[in-house]
Amino acid sequence: MKLRENAAGSLILAILVILVLLPLLTVLIQVVCPGLSLNELDLGNLSLVLDVFVRPLWKRAFLNSASLSLYTTAAGLILAGFLAHIRVKYQFPLAKLLDVVSWILMIMPSFILAQGWVFFASGNGIAKSWLHIEGMNNFLFSFPGLVTVMVLCKYPMAYVAIKSALEWYPARLVHAARLNGASPFKAWTSVQLPLCMPAYFSAAMLIFMDTVGDYGMSSTITAVYSFPTLPYTIYSAICTSPVRFDMAGVLSLYLVVMIVIAMILQFYMMGRKRFDFLDSGTEQVVARKVSKPVSGLLSAAAGIFSLIALGIPIGSSFIMSFSNSFSIERFTFTLDNYKSVLQPDGALLAGVRNSLSLAAVAAVVGLVLGFAVAYTLTYSQFKLKRLIDMMTLIAMAVPGVVLGIGYIFVWNQKWLQPLGLNLYGKPEILILASVASAVPLINRVLVGGMSKVPQELMVASQVQGARLGRRLKTILLPLLHSSMVSAVLAAFGGSVFNLAITTILYPPNFSTLPVYISDSYNDLNFGYAAAATIVGGAFIIGIMLLLEFILNFGKRNKNADNT
Repeated sequence: MKLRENAAGSLILAILVILVLLPLLTVLIQVVCPGLSLNELDLGNLSLVLDVFVRPLWKRAFLNSASLSLYTTAAGLILAGFLAHIRVKYQFPLAKLLDVVSWILMIMPSFILAQGWVFFASGNGIAKSWLHIEGMNNFLFSFPGLVTVMVLCKYPMAYVAIKSALEWYPARLVHAARLNGASPFKAWTSVQLPLCMPAYFSAAMLIFMDTVGDYGMSSTITAVYSFPTLPYTIYSAICTSPVRFDMAGVLSLYLVVMIVIAMILQFYMMGRKRFDFLDSGTEQVVARKVSKPVSGLLSAAAGIFSLIALGIPIGSSFIMSFSNSFSIERFTFTLDNYKSVLQPDGALLAGVRNSLSLAAVAAVVGLVLGFAVAYTLTYSQFKLKRLIDMMTLIAMAVPGVVLGIGYIFVWNQKWLQPLGLNLYGKPEILILASVASAVPLINRVLVGGMSKVPQELMVASQVQGARLGRRLKTILLPLLHSSMVSAVLAAFGGSVFNLAITTILYPPNFSTLPVYISDSYNDLNFGYAAAATIVGGAFIIGIMLLLEFILNFGKRNKNADNT
C-alpha cells in the first residue's frame, strides 16, 4: 500500500514539475542563457538583474506594478472587509445583490471590464458625451483612476474569503471577554478580529497576486494610456522585434520575487499561532433587522455600488456594441456589429469553438489531476506531499504571462522535434498551459471538500475489503459532488477567458475568444469588439449554466425522491 502511494505521489510530483516548475525555471534562466542556447551562456549577464533600477522602461514597469499592487491590495481589502461586514451583520432588501455582483465580477476577465471602463470614461465616451460628466477621462487614465478600476475588479476574491470567516461568531470567547469588562468594540478587536486574520491575510494575498500578475487590464488600458507594467512589458519583450530574452528573464524574476516576498510576509505574520475556533461555543451569525430608514439607506448604497462596479463596464460595452463609430459622441444605432459577429463562417464562432474545446479538455484533465493531487495531500502518507502542495501554490502564484512564455521555451526545443514533442505552434501546448493554470484552483476547492470527510471513514471501508475504486465511487465522490461541480465550472470558465496564455501561445489560424476580442479592441473596432464580448460572453455563460444544470441533475432528482 505504501509502495503504491509513493509511486502515485512521485508520478504526480513529476507531472507538476513538467507543467509548472520547468517553465518557470526556463524563464528565469533567460537572464544568463538567452533562448536557452549554451553558446550564449554568460554569467556576466547577472549584472542585468540590477539594471531594473537603471533602465527607464524596466524601472517604470517595476515601480508601476509594485505601487499598483500595493495600493490595490490595501484599498481592495478595506472595501471587501467593509462590504462583507455589512452583508453579514445587517438585513436589507438588496443584501444578496452584493453576493451576485461579486461572483459575476470574479468570473469576468479583467480585460473585458477594462474595455467597458474605457468606453465609459474616454474623451469621447459615455460619461462626457451623454452624461456630461467632465474630467472622467483625466481621472480614469491616471494612477488613482487605474487603482480604482483595479480595486473594483479584484475586491470580490477578498470579499468571498472574508465573508465566509465572518459568518461564524465565537460566542463563548466574546462572552468571556465581555464578562471581564471588555466593551463591544474591545471584544471585537481583541477576539473576533484576531481570529479572522487568516481570512484577511489570504484575501490580501489573493488581491496582490492577481493584481501584480494581471495582463488583461494593463494590455487594455495601455492601448489608450501609457502605464507599462511587468506582465505587459514581459509580453512585449518576447513578442516584438528584436526579441529580448534577457529582458523577459529579468522582469519575470522580479515579478516572481514580489510574489514570493508577499507569501513569506503572510507566513511570518501568521507564524505558528492557532486560529481554529469552530467548536460547541461557536454560533453562526444571523443578520439582524434594522430600521426602515437604515435598511433603505443600505439598499440604496448597495444598488449604487453595484451599478458602478458592474453596471458601468458591462452597460458601456452593451451600448458600444450598437454603435457604428468608435466614438460615442457620434453614436448611431446599428445592428451591423452583431450581424458581422454572428456570421456562420465568421472568426468569432471559430474562436468560441476553439475556446470551448480547449476549456473542456483542460477542465476534464485538470479535474482528474487536481483530484489526484487533493487526494494525495489529504489522505496519503507520501513523504514529499508538502512539496506537491508547494508546487500547486507556485502554479497559483505564477502569472499567466510568465507561465505562457515558459511554455514557449520548454516546448520549442529542436531536440524535441524527432520525438514529436515540439508542441509550440500547436493546440496541444494551449491544453497543457490551461491544465497547469486550472489544477491549483481545482485542487484548492477539492482539498476544502475532502478535509470535511474523515479519513477514518475511508479506512473503515478499506478494512471491510473495499478497493480504492469502490471507496472513491461509494464514499468520496458522492460527498464531493458539489465541490467537484464548482471546481470544474471554475476551471472551465477560467480556461475560456485566459487572455495571457492564449495570447502568447495560440497557434496560427487558431484564434480563441479572448484573443479575438482583444485584437478587435486593439484595432480600434470598438463596436465590433463590444458585440463580440456580449455575444461570446453570453454564449459561454449559457454553456456554464447548462453544464451546472446537467452536472447537478442527478443530485436534484435524488433530493426530490428523498423529500
